[in-house]
Amino acid sequence: MPITNNVTRFLDSRKVKYAAHELPAEKLGARDAALYLNVPENQVFKTIVTKREKGKPVLALVPAPCVVDLKLLADFLGEKKMHLPTEREAEQMTGLQAGGISPLALINKGFQVVIDLSAQEFDEIYISGGQRGLNIQLGVKDLAKLVNARFTEVSKIL
Repeated sequence: MPITNNVTRFLDSRKVKYAAHELPAEKLGARDAALYLNVPENQVFKTIVTKREKGKPVLALVPAPCVVDLKLLADFLGEKKMHLPTEREAEQMTGLQAGGISPLALINKGFQVVIDLSAQEFDEIYISGGQRGLNIQLGVKDLAKLVNARFTEVSKIL
């Protein structure tokens, strides 16, 4: 039986085309998720929580083999600096478990979402489904519209 949660119910209510993919329940990195799903690593995006000096955190979606370039993100947002919280801080800020943080689970919670420009190379990408063990495959344009995201270059290869 497929996993149903607030994210899948939200997507169903908006009549958004998506596919839910179950993964092992332990915390998988985005690269491991890509391997498990048998899809290119660059098509699986991880959600990285970043902090401003003041104000709400920002969610940056970057491809599995990359990290957030905090300088590029700060420049794009007009901030002096951006910071990476600890995993525990990210969980406290979002109310979600690391490995399950998803912009779709945080709609209407005031998080700004920035998606790496490379996502536009694909029709669909894979992101967390709001809990460990669930990945959502959906259209890049649909995702951007749902979470009011902006695109810019915010990643660098590890």
